Amino acid sequence: MALWSGRFEEGAAPVTQAFGASLPVDKALYKQDIAGSRAHAQMLAAQGIISEEDAEAIRAGLAAIERDIDAGAFTFDIADEDIHMAIEAELTRRIGEPGARLHTGRSRNDQVATDTRLAAKALAKRLMQANLGLRHALLEAAERAGDTVLPGMTHLQHAQPVLFAHHLLAYAWMLARDFTRLHAAFDAADASPLGAAALAGTTYPLDRRLTAQLLGFTGVVENSLDAVSDRDFLLDLEYACSVAAVHLSRLSEEIVLWSSQEFGFITLSDAYSTGSSIMPQKKNPDFAELIRGKCGRVVGDLVQLLVTMKGLPLAYNKDMQEDKEGALDAARTLEQCLAVMTGMVGTWTVNADRMRASMARGHLAATDVADYLAKRGMPFREAHAVVGHLVLEAERSGCDISELPLETFQAANELFGADIAGAFDLDAIVAARTTEGGTAPAAVAEQLRRAQARYLVDENAVKLLSPVVEMGAAGAA
Repeated sequence: MALWSGRFEEGAAPVTQAFGASLPVDKALYKQDIAGSRAHAQMLAAQGIISEEDAEAIRAGLAAIERDIDAGAFTFDIADEDIHMAIEAELTRRIGEPGARLHTGRSRNDQVATDTRLAAKALAKRLMQANLGLRHALLEAAERAGDTVLPGMTHLQHAQPVLFAHHLLAYAWMLARDFTRLHAAFDAADASPLGAAALAGTTYPLDRRLTAQLLGFTGVVENSLDAVSDRDFLLDLEYACSVAAVHLSRLSEEIVLWSSQEFGFITLSDAYSTGSSIMPQKKNPDFAELIRGKCGRVVGDLVQLLVTMKGLPLAYNKDMQEDKEGALDAARTLEQCLAVMTGMVGTWTVNADRMRASMARGHLAATDVADYLAKRGMPFREAHAVVGHLVLEAERSGCDISELPLETFQAANELFGADIAGAFDLDAIVAARTTEGGTAPAAVAEQLRRAQARYLVDENAVKLLSPVVEMGAAGAA
């Protein structure tokens, strides 16, 4: 019989019992639920609402239940609906009347909000740590890359040469922004709703600040209606996951291209590749493709919660039971993707010679040829047109612009001298991009230093996070 059954003459229909139960999902939050109940009991005793003896019995009972769940020795019953009622019902079976007093002054509404915020903090912290792992791998790869040059592209067409380290650092900065978003999601969840009860607060003299402190929250949600109905913190977490997944998908796409025979820029480790069941020669970038595919799943989790929340009046509505599955899925999926990407980046082999050989086509020096004219007084737009005609001439001749004879350049414009050959030196082209954030070796070295410093700042930020209740390993399946 459900704990709320006093007002009802009939039990729930079997189909609605299964349909309405959240236990298959929220049992993953058992540690958060037990931590919340433990703090609530301690506060009730401190306020004289229950006796110290009852509080001690509750603490001991909860500890025993947690050990059983950790060990996989706890039987969940779908009739209990959710993790909150499952634990409370078992607690009451084990310790009797003190267990029935635990729910004094609270509702499942503030209880579930508390559990979910605790879980969001734990998940955000884990993702920040995984983010740092991949950034470390990218920074190391950038440092190892040295003066390796590859064709920078726009529209997937050869554009200008850049240092491979410069390219990798672009992803390191994306991940730094992802870290900021994850930190913001952590902060958004870092306020306690416990004590808001169903929606209006309670007549019991609860100390909300005490339970917040005991649970590692830095404060309380100020409005009781908002406390039970807010899921913005989950939207923040899922948005942070979605943007991070998009970044990983973009890097995955490049890995798929770079590891192909057509590019050959990198060779993936066997440990991060698969073969074919029919073609013995194949070495497939399956895990990069999977990360690329899982991006849609993470983005879908965000859209699901946005649509669920968009039309809900205050305060709690049963629709909000659909809040946790997507958030758990998005966070776990992203964490796996970050771990796999970290392994791929850390173990790939960079084929620098293949990168350089690929730059013999694509007219990568064209912009510098135009700059050559502009620096001799020709308006850049006119120089652009002159060089465009030279590129067309090279295309007709089946060669790169750098392979055209000097006579062709001088016929195009009298400003060209024999020194135009210097504009075709790819290393010189790279070295000339000295602006802050540019691809010149000195600029990239400074950028790498800043990225490493930012990494250390973020690494320290994880250490300064408010305490979290870590996710349990058992009960989540």
